[in-house]
Amino acid sequence: MSVSMTTRKPRPGEVNGKDYFFVTEEKFHELCKAGQMLEYAKVFENFYGIPKDFIEQNLSSGISVLLNIDWQGAFHLFEILREKVVSVFILPPSMEELRLRLQRRNSDDEIEIERRLSEAQKEISKSNKYDYVIVNDNLDKSVEEIKSILNKERIKKLEEKQSPKDL
Repeated sequence: MSVSMTTRKPRPGEVNGKDYFFVTEEKFHELCKAGQMLEYAKVFENFYGIPKDFIEQNLSSGISVLLNIDWQGAFHLFEILREKVVSVFILPPSMEELRLRLQRRNSDDEIEIERRLSEAQKEISKSNKYDYVIVNDNLDKSVEEIKSILNKERIKKLEEKQSPKDL
């Protein structure tokens, strides 16, 4: 799983380098200008991005990389890495369940929760552009579905690499 970089403040319990790389806005912009971010976007008044080196090193070694990114980041990656990208949109079981999950985090006030729900509606409207869609009604089941997708895609890539005489 890739670790994204962000300018937002850590939530209680989050660990720098594990959950996110937490940096100042100035440092974030320096990295962007230096071309060290694969993609980045402003989301809810904070910047989020994917450090380029980590992704390139893993992909060149044949290692799959999971990214937890919003639709802006996903669409940008589609443009620059399309043949290497397999996209999975993870849906909440319902908007009410999403509201409950956001409330249980205890990190946002009601105004922020409403804003996030509104943004979620916009993101959901783009889910038909993804390769796969998973409804996250059970975490263990969703993890198994993602593993299944990864295995299926690995097999597809191996089959594509074999020449017809090898079959």
